[in-house]
Amino acid sequence: MNFTKNESRKRRKIRIRKKVNGTPVRPRLVVYRSNLHIYAQLVNDMSGVTLASASTLSLSKAEPGLCCNMSGAKRVGNEIARLAKEKNITRVVFDRNGYLYHGRVKAVADSVREGGLEF
Repeated sequence: MNFTKNESRKRRKIRIRKKVNGTPVRPRLVVYRSNLHIYAQLVNDMSGVTLASASTLSLSKAEPGLCCNMSGAKRVGNEIARLAKEKNITRVVFDRNGYLYHGRVKAVADSVREGGLEF
């Protein structure tokens, strides 16, 4: 069977979500990337609530010229780590959302770790 790139990602996402769940103590850090922006959210799956979110879209309002490249991904990771610290969250479960742990997704994860969160 020949799957498209996006279909393969969705199949990987289903496999990952069987194992990864967010709790109030340890929320799920979800990363989504589009062609124009990169998004990160902290989600409590038990109550279905988004605790914090950051994206290049929201950050570009304060910092014009921010886009979905490595520096933008690092900036999103720093921002989500800062928001988590404000809510006294120190540990998270990383959900790469079916994307390969490489490039922009890895840059977000590394900058979140530098911000003080543990995976």
